[in-house]
Amino acid sequence: MNRNNILIHLALAVVLILIAAFAGQLNRWRTQWKHRVHMIPTAEKQRASTADEIALAEGRPSRAELLVKFKSGVSSEAIDGILERFHDRIEDRIENDPGLDAIDDLDDADVASTVAQYSALPEVEYAEPNYEIELDAVDAPPFVPVLPHDPRFTDQWALANSGQRGGKEGADISATRAWARTTGSDKVVVAVLDSGVDYTHEDLAPNMWTRPGNLAPYHDNELGTIDDTNGFNAIDSSSDPMDENGHGTHCAGIIGAEGSNDIGISGVNWKVQIMPLKFMNAGGFGTTKDAIEAINYVIDRKKDGVNVRIISASWGSTQKSRALEEVIRKAYESDILFVAASGNASTNNDRTPHFPSSYNVPNVISVAALDRNDQLARFSNYGVKSVAIAAPGVDILSTWLGNQYEEKSGTSMATPVVAGVAALIVAEHPRISVDDLKKKVLASVDPLAELKGKIATGGRINAAKAVD
Repeated sequence: MNRNNILIHLALAVVLILIAAFAGQLNRWRTQWKHRVHMIPTAEKQRASTADEIALAEGRPSRAELLVKFKSGVSSEAIDGILERFHDRIEDRIENDPGLDAIDDLDDADVASTVAQYSALPEVEYAEPNYEIELDAVDAPPFVPVLPHDPRFTDQWALANSGQRGGKEGADISATRAWARTTGSDKVVVAVLDSGVDYTHEDLAPNMWTRPGNLAPYHDNELGTIDDTNGFNAIDSSSDPMDENGHGTHCAGIIGAEGSNDIGISGVNWKVQIMPLKFMNAGGFGTTKDAIEAINYVIDRKKDGVNVRIISASWGSTQKSRALEEVIRKAYESDILFVAASGNASTNNDRTPHFPSSYNVPNVISVAALDRNDQLARFSNYGVKSVAIAAPGVDILSTWLGNQYEEKSGTSMATPVVAGVAALIVAEHPRISVDDLKKKVLASVDPLAELKGKIATGGRINAAKAVD
């Protein structure tokens, strides 16, 4: 055998010896492993050591079943002991609230039982389930606007200003967002103290107040008995408050033209009861006495159980009447809000009062007018002490005589906007007092730089805030 062959055989022998040695060691390792680790059938499994189980659990998806707040002074060692005893682990410690831990129950026991188990410990301040939280429904009010199916709604910038006809987008009362919460109620009555109302108008008829069948006709000791089926006419103390001027019908439509009925426009309230009170004639003139009689009628009907909560008054004079002031105060005592126009003379009511809006009676809200750009209307009166709030009042589309619709401007138009929002509030809070109703109306404004120092709230009414 030559030298090269001898070397080759020696190398092969060494390799064979090494393989044999490794195989023997591998067999010894296998025997030892069998003695150290064994599979536990499900029926036999109780608990492995806590440390081993927790170590294995680190690899499973994290899910805290409960939140436990340990009392101040309980040491980490004590907490670890409790966890080991209950076979649990801390999934997370809440650093900004010392002692509050999210705990994972490794046995997946009933959560209520585990909460009770921890709650019973003297070391624990409280324990509660890790409640599941879900997103709010996407149509939850008041966040998603609700649009009515009325063909001329797009012309009603006061309710939804998209910038139409040179307006400022968003310069509106946020009505579409308010409607996600409430569109009004046919159990709420708003009295329109004006030239009457065309109660046969196609967009108003479903929302007109009529005397309930179980309520006797109105009786006044001096005026006698009046069949007030459709409201009250103070001019001739009759039962017919039909509008001959159009002004009252326009104001009524702003408050409550039936919404989403595929006809005409939408009122601030889709559903409401409008009570016509006629004290102004076809020429737009009336008297203090007639206004007083109409308010007195409302108070009496309220006492008889009619849920009339608001009077909308889009008129005024620079002449102060103590009698009119007193009867408005009586309306306050009967829990009736009185919303009044600030006037259209471009004057400061703090210096030159305008009545009834300037009466210092707790239920009176005086209203200024804004244009479609959130600017104070050129004609609107103002007064940081005497005018409370502003609302859209320029080019306002609303109902008119003979099933017609017209645009009108004035604080007369801004006033029923505020009265309408007040009715939405009552629909949402039926038992609200007149004081709280007024507070809620005045707290609902969007502040406007234009109004700072000009009216008390410095803002435009926001219906969505009002009903929130």
